[in-house]
Amino acid sequence: MTQEEESELRAQLARLQQEHRDLDAAIDALVTSPASDLIQVQRLKKRKLVLRDRISYIEDQLTPDIIA
Repeated sequence: MTQEEESELRAQLARLQQEHRDLDAAIDALVTSPASDLIQVQRLKKRKLVLRDRISYIEDQLTPDIIA
């Protein structure tokens, strides 16, 4: 992996982590509101899971393989 590819992955990782945190805050706000929309909460949670999977994938790409 080139230095440019690695820095691009790190930038994408930072964006995804920020979006994940934002979704967490939005979910908390919706859940605590008296007129919360359960379908919207479910959609946000699903999006958050997709982001978590993508974050894990990118972190795996950035972690060098260690041969035991």
